[in-house]
Amino acid sequence: DALIGCFQRHHDEDESLAALVLMENLMTKASAFLALRHLLDGSKCDASEIDFIISCSEEAAGDRYQRGGGNLARAIGEMAGCGNATSCDVKSFCVGPHYGILHAAALVKAGLFRKVAVVAGGSLAKLGMKFQGHLEKEMPVLEDVIGGVAFLVTEDDGVSPVLRLDLLGKYPIGAGGSQQRIQESLILEPLKAHGLKLTDIDRYATELQNPEITLPIGQDDIPLKNYRLIAALAVQQKEIEKSQMNEFIEKRGLIGFAPTQGHIPAGVPYIAHGIREILEGKKMRIMIVAKGSPFLTRMTNLSDGLSLVLGENPKRAEEGSDA
Repeated sequence: DALIGCFQRHHDEDESLAALVLMENLMTKASAFLALRHLLDGSKCDASEIDFIISCSEEAAGDRYQRGGGNLARAIGEMAGCGNATSCDVKSFCVGPHYGILHAAALVKAGLFRKVAVVAGGSLAKLGMKFQGHLEKEMPVLEDVIGGVAFLVTEDDGVSPVLRLDLLGKYPIGAGGSQQRIQESLILEPLKAHGLKLTDIDRYATELQNPEITLPIGQDDIPLKNYRLIAALAVQQKEIEKSQMNEFIEKRGLIGFAPTQGHIPAGVPYIAHGIREILEGKKMRIMIVAKGSPFLTRMTNLSDGLSLVLGENPKRAEEGSDA
């Protein structure tokens, strides 16, 4: 046998610097770096051009005096060679990438930064999260992948799809906690406020966990469950008949394909595919929806959520246009 590597705790008494925690943080950093490098290579953007980095991973890097103090974004940027960038972390459980993209768009819109990278590494804690259920069903451990995502938010280039900041879907603190109320806040209300219908969105990307992982152990097909709620809203708004719900889901929904890594499957894996479909003229508007779980902190019983709309570029960059 050969020793590949090892982790050693960095303090005898500090639980935040235990070997397992350091390994979790390094795994997040490494997977985020890979996602960021893939983004930079694919967009033909030099690392030196990035002037702000936002990490929206789910780690908690720090020591016992500031657990989760973070700015892992800085460590990721250092590893990726983004020497001209400054950075910060943005966290909100599964909604983290959405808030990261929102912050990036706001910074670009305000003219403070030109090219903002939003990146999230994977979660080692969620690797094989449901393995016991799979083994009981004599199945292999399917959650055997660490995910990572990265996005580049820039000024309007006149070609790329634009973030429709006017169609931002928010879930206010006092909005109530029912699933229907969450869907209304995130999806229905921002569309109605701008004279749009649910059927004016060509694709909805919700939590995209792979049902091949969840269904065999008795859990829901999470994407399908969410799409049924959206279709039910369309029925309530008299945009479609109840008999058309399955057609609505098939046309505007997606089959889950992402690993169950919390923030990773939360709609954002579809963004690159959605951008391509918009550029090819197959879609005009897509909505990326995520819900988060602040209640897991035991500091509140509330949920969280955010939705973003990407739309077709008007083909002409105008002053004051969206990111």
